[in-house]
Amino acid sequence: MSVELHLPDLPEVPISLGGADRKRVRADMPWHLRARAAIAAYLPLLLMTVLALATWWLVKNSPRPPAPSAARPASTAPDYTMTRFSLERFDPAGRLKLRIEGEQLRHFPETDRIEIEGAVIRAVAPDGRVTLAHAQRAVGNGDGSEVQLLGGAEVSSEREGASTLVMRSEFLHAFFVIERVSSHLPVQVQMGSNEMNASGLDYDHGARRLELRGPVRATLAAPAGKR
Repeated sequence: MSVELHLPDLPEVPISLGGADRKRVRADMPWHLRARAAIAAYLPLLLMTVLALATWWLVKNSPRPPAPSAARPASTAPDYTMTRFSLERFDPAGRLKLRIEGEQLRHFPETDRIEIEGAVIRAVAPDGRVTLAHAQRAVGNGDGSEVQLLGGAEVSSEREGASTLVMRSEFLHAFFVIERVSSHLPVQVQMGSNEMNASGLDYDHGARRLELRGPVRATLAAPAGKR
């Protein structure tokens, strides 16, 4: 025996994805509401476009670093000169330690060296002892503590308990702070009535040492009372 099952017909239900309804709703909206909705939809894109344009403008108009300039050759010209001058340097206690005089001074900034015409130098040690130096020309460092004396150079130095030591040459290299004098050219050394000639010298006042390079020729005065 067969059984048949009959179901009632179901009503048709329309299915819509919503696109047509939204278009219909928008078409029914007033124009100013439609414009506001369009602006709201495209606002992020507009903001990104404005930001991109602003960034491009800033990059284009921002100042650029200057191009590196070519290295200039070191200048051989002095940056200042002085005529008939006198320079003095003092220690922290205000005592004079160095005086430099001359006809003309030229300072070269690239090497911080000075050139002096007609140089006269007076150096005072911490114990008050005086060293005098002069030459036709002098070349030294900026503070005058180390000077090469050229042409008719002479340096005289007091020695405690002894005669003044005088050194003469066409070239003398004087270091006034460490109290040393040297020369590789023929020199004449005078101590009191004694005179010596040598092919060079090294004098160190702190060590109380005078070294003469040979050949050496000396003229020694006879002691008083033994002539």
